[in-house]
Amino acid sequence: MASTQQHIQLAKSLPPRLMRFFQKFPPPSLLQGTAAASSNTTTTIAAAAADQPQEPAYHNPFKPRFNTITGRWQGPVFSLRRQAELCKIAAKHGVEDLLPHSVKKSGERARRREEHGLRVKGTGVGQRVKGKEWERGLKGKLEERRQAMLKMPELIQEWKQRGHGRGWKKWPK
Repeated sequence: MASTQQHIQLAKSLPPRLMRFFQKFPPPSLLQGTAAASSNTTTTIAAAAADQPQEPAYHNPFKPRFNTITGRWQGPVFSLRRQAELCKIAAKHGVEDLLPHSVKKSGERARRREEHGLRVKGTGVGQRVKGKEWERGLKGKLEERRQAMLKMPELIQEWKQRGHGRGWKKWPK
């Protein structure tokens, strides 16, 4: 009885938009609780099978569904923008777990990122992103430049000894 009182108090504190959503699409946890309370005390195999968690009487309003009669897909009842708004309001009031699955729930983006990773070619372990030609060659050029700067005192000394380029076989670049 206390749980129903808690649900009533929670419902009174929710904004009207969430209340309308939960009236149209009640959470499965609430539906299972009412079904278990109204079941008979006599237990049979059929009754035990009926007590198993069942799918709600409605489809997920956040996902498109296939209409078997017409053979066409029907779009979701709530657009992605409205899903995001509902999820934000529900998270603010602490009832986000009661909403059906949606890609707009908090934590869903992080879960998908963990599951699929970054979908950019070359971001895996031991791989490099292709980049532009000048970006790919930049590392090598900078290393050549560094080596040339380290050898510069020797080159200057050799230049002065040879008479400022006379007898120089290979000109430095």
